[in-house]
Amino acid sequence: ICCYLLKEFSSTSSTTAVGTVTSRVTKNGNAVMEKDLLNHEDLAGDRGMIDDIFDETYREKEGPKPPLRYVWRNIILMSLLHLGALFALTLIPSAKIQTLAWAVLCFMVSALGITAGSHRLWSHRSYKATLPLRIFLTIANSMAFQNDIYEWVRDHRVHHKFSETDADPHNAMRGFFFSHIGWLLVRKHPDVIEKGQKLDLSDIKADKVVMFQRKYYKPSVVLLCFTLPAVVPWYFWNESIVISFFIPAILRYAVGLNATWLVNSAAHMFGNRPYDQNINPRENPLVSLGALGEGFHNYHHTFPYDYSTSEFGWRFNLTTAFIDLMCLLGLASDRKKVSKEVILARKMRTGDGSHKSG
Repeated sequence: ICCYLLKEFSSTSSTTAVGTVTSRVTKNGNAVMEKDLLNHEDLAGDRGMIDDIFDETYREKEGPKPPLRYVWRNIILMSLLHLGALFALTLIPSAKIQTLAWAVLCFMVSALGITAGSHRLWSHRSYKATLPLRIFLTIANSMAFQNDIYEWVRDHRVHHKFSETDADPHNAMRGFFFSHIGWLLVRKHPDVIEKGQKLDLSDIKADKVVMFQRKYYKPSVVLLCFTLPAVVPWYFWNESIVISFFIPAILRYAVGLNATWLVNSAAHMFGNRPYDQNINPRENPLVSLGALGEGFHNYHHTFPYDYSTSEFGWRFNLTTAFIDLMCLLGLASDRKKVSKEVILARKMRTGDGSHKSG
């Protein structure tokens, strides 16, 4: 067993040594992997949660898999959404430039509600945000309409803790379609439900902003995801109501969903693995471009507590730039960052060697 000092966390002004890392061979579903086990007590004290660390003790149940149970409401709604998005594409040549710019702005804001909000802030506690920033990210999250923050965090922590197993909500071992959108069209595997109920979500329950959103989530989605994006172009620059609805609302929403889903599918299947070749997630720059920095996925699953989800700062990573700006403005603080020494050591020990050429 090899141990070395963990120097993986830094705040805005200093680096804090937290615990130790121990190399141990574990099993992730059907794949044998080498896993770094953190000193969980120290890590919990620093971030307030540990449930995004892979649980090497989990074993899939033997016997036949439960039958698929289709959720026809979701199938119908997702089909209609994507048909509407295809129709919206035909309207782009007729749209005013202000409308297209507004659609892009709505996409960026809603994406930050997922990437900087429900993902990096609430799921991983990788930095701290003041009340005004948390309110903004909650509004942006409702505009994104990808489940309320509480439910998003619960599913994402289960995804990390039981990655690529039956307890993973969008287990990529079940194929591209399932990990991309199919997991939303069928009932969850019983293990996903069971493990999700056992997570410690006390930190999320203690956040009054998150729980307020959960209570009023449906009306907030109607207002922020569909009504506001559609009304602004129609009211302020006399855009056609059809174009106002289908481009900034429907097309923007569909693109935002698929950008997020590509992190679950493409970034788990296509790309290199410079940090840990024994896990499925990959580095995928194209996904990072579309998902504001979330495509550095081999890094993220190796170091889920890094606020940047990447060692390359702002490169293909607008979310990191946003969080850094918020820190500059005094709205965020205590960013967690992995040291260069630890990253290099991990590359040499478990990486696929691709870092040497790239």
